[in-house]
Amino acid sequence: MDENEFLAQRFEEHRAHLRAVAYRMLGSLSEADDAVQEAWLRLNRSDTSGVGNLGGWLTTVVGRVCLDMLRTRTARGEESLDVRVPDPVIGGGADGIDPEHQALLADSVGLALLVVLQTLAPAERLAFVLHDMFAVPFEEIGPVVGRTPAAARQLASRARRRVRGTATPDTDLARQREVVDAFMAASRGGDFEALVAVLDPDVVLRADTGAGFPGLAATARGAREVAGRAFMFRRFAHLARPALVNGAMGIVTVADGGPVSVMGLTIAGGKIVAIDILADPERLRGLGLGLGPDVEVAEERAGRG
Repeated sequence: MDENEFLAQRFEEHRAHLRAVAYRMLGSLSEADDAVQEAWLRLNRSDTSGVGNLGGWLTTVVGRVCLDMLRTRTARGEESLDVRVPDPVIGGGADGIDPEHQALLADSVGLALLVVLQTLAPAERLAFVLHDMFAVPFEEIGPVVGRTPAAARQLASRARRRVRGTATPDTDLARQREVVDAFMAASRGGDFEALVAVLDPDVVLRADTGAGFPGLAATARGAREVAGRAFMFRRFAHLARPALVNGAMGIVTVADGGPVSVMGLTIAGGKIVAIDILADPERLRGLGLGLGPDVEVAEERAGRG
């Protein structure tokens, strides 16, 4: 094995971890792949003979790449959309969630949390993700954001205060499935009050419809308003099915073998506290989601298989 092959092998050992870092930073699977590829290119151009911890070195490189990408988004005004739901990760494989998805979702990073992360300034997001999610020391984060370690610590602290308001989701998939079943039954049966009953009084709904349905992308708050919004689309309820979305029970609506929408649900205290819907046709096509086995996985992991 020559030196290049050895370097490539070592990089592959860290690829899943690096993609998980980039996904949390960017909320985009394709951009996460781009960031990981850029890290590989930078590794090839660098002398790492004195690097004792290649994984740590690569993590900070990916962080720096993602920071640049986030700042470019901000400069272009790409973060000014009213609603942008991050790319969902639908658990794959009839035998369970595959290792790549396990790495992406190791900390049960739901869509609702990713939405909150999108509201952070790029440097705050990097400091929080690298330190709180991946235990990177502030001494290593500071140079990436051009701050002292103490200043990087303050960035993470500010981000932490924003994230702290995100509900802690229930972890019991069987209980989640009961709530999802009740939600779907109420939608299919046209039972408005039953739909309200399964929603937290302060539930928030975020719908990202992209350019496919101009004017429909919106945020709704409160059980009755969210239930009313859900009722507008109850004619599609018979096409909905449960699936694992970002490691939790969610709902996909499928027509002609492909997804029409992916709904991430945050369930806490037996109630739905957040609904994040991606219904942008172009983005859904780009994700290449295959949904058949995932529904089986949802059934099995929820104890219904």
